Amino acid sequence: MSAHPSHHLIYGVLNDYLTGEELTDTDDERLRQDISRMMVLEKGFEKEELLPRLYIETLFARCYVRSTIELTVRIGGKDIMILRYGPGSLVSRERAAIAAARVLNPDYQIPLAVVTNGKDAELLDTSTGKILGYGLHSIPDRVTAGNMLDHLEFLPPRQGQPREREMRILNAFDVERCCV
Repeated sequence: MSAHPSHHLIYGVLNDYLTGEELTDTDDERLRQDISRMMVLEKGFEKEELLPRLYIETLFARCYVRSTIELTVRIGGKDIMILRYGPGSLVSRERAAIAAARVLNPDYQIPLAVVTNGKDAELLDTSTGKILGYGLHSIPDRVTAGNMLDHLEFLPPRQGQPREREMRILNAFDVERCCV
């Protein structure tokens, strides 16, 4: 019996599409792998341009949370976009994705964020919080992303209270209460 009971069905293990790393095989992980394949096979990104499973750790009110960013898109040495996966409603995931994009990189705020449930998606401008597009087709392909690079605004990193506010948002939105 597992030390941590879970509501996730575990089918065994699978190999990560991007890295070959062995991962726990769940329905959610299969959808994450589908997203990675889509980014390479349909959107035209190189595997090396997609950084899987970067994370941000927060601790507030004795509540430790590790927020995972499913994919970070890096072109020409610049992180331009993050993708966050979660089952169900996208609107409930927008704010945490924006917070993650604003604090993940220590040198600048990542300008774009995508929230997806594997079937639908929203593309977000992280400086304004506005939705730039709806649907998986709204995720920029490699050519479009490369063309956007000169026009994206890489704002300075958040510091002090603004950074703490984003970290608190991540902590509150990403805490897992269902599996404890």
